[in-house]
Amino acid sequence: MFPGKTGSHILFRRYPTPILAIVGPTAVGKTKLAIEVAKRVDGEVIGLDSRQIYAGMEIGTAQPSRDEQAQVPHHLIGIRMPNKVVSAGEYANLVAGVVEDIYQRGHQPVLCGGAGLYYRAVAKGIFPGSVSDLVIRRRLEKEYDQYGPSVLLERLAAVDPEYALIVHPNNKKRLIRALEIYEATGKPPTEHFRSQKRKNRNAYSLFTVLVTMDWEQLEERIRRRTDTMLAAGWVGEVEKLKAISESKTYHPLDSIGYKQILAHLRGELTYEEMVSEINLRTRQYAKKQLAWFRKEPVDLKIEIDHQQNLQEATENIVAEFRKCKKNSVVNL
Repeated sequence: MFPGKTGSHILFRRYPTPILAIVGPTAVGKTKLAIEVAKRVDGEVIGLDSRQIYAGMEIGTAQPSRDEQAQVPHHLIGIRMPNKVVSAGEYANLVAGVVEDIYQRGHQPVLCGGAGLYYRAVAKGIFPGSVSDLVIRRRLEKEYDQYGPSVLLERLAAVDPEYALIVHPNNKKRLIRALEIYEATGKPPTEHFRSQKRKNRNAYSLFTVLVTMDWEQLEERIRRRTDTMLAAGWVGEVEKLKAISESKTYHPLDSIGYKQILAHLRGELTYEEMVSEINLRTRQYAKKQLAWFRKEPVDLKIEIDHQQNLQEATENIVAEFRKCKKNSVVNL
């Protein structure tokens, strides 16, 4: 990691070559692919995940294992306590610090993850009109608690149907923030995002790789991964977090899997119902991720299947990225 930079505000710099970003739906195999690519380009992996950044959630967020992290340097994995929420803007600044550090050491940053909002914050910067209105926010928080998330999500869908598709109703902070932006500016979040320009000083030039997979294969991978995570002690991980969070607010415990396990521990779901619900919510999330990234200007699409194995995918990405780097240097 980079000492002394985590909490600071760092301006994004322009670099002669783009930053490599590997994105896609959950469980598609981004981590292994990013590690193999990083080995070939002298790279270091930067987590692009809204939950892997938290400590104590290694199993349920599928953080890279110790063995995987030992193969190439990893950043922004398990660095924040779960009671400390990380906004997209703060995350973008954390990325800026890591990128600067990696470039100073002559290595290649490799972003890896599936958090669309975090990706957009890095790719396009935070929109200039991003404002905060505490009066509006507090009113919306009361309405959320009084009427429930579905009412506010319907309200968001009416003004910004595209953004509503990727906001989970239990993500209170994100749902309220979207409505706060709309009420404070008169424009929905999606419109603000579209107005962003790549010349924004808080944006990077990226070479983005979208990793996909046949849907039936991905569903099977999701089921297998859930079983593997539960066998690795996911329920115990949640029990520990629950015990610690008794007197604190741990927003990440609203995440997929954690919420269902908590319901099981309270006796509201059987074990089988819990597993089924986790798989359902994960599939729904994967669809939302795919919908998000298919609207982003990606540079390369890789479909992992029986014809495109890990080694072939790695070779393809590295070859295309090197072409892009060469062209970037020529056009300086």
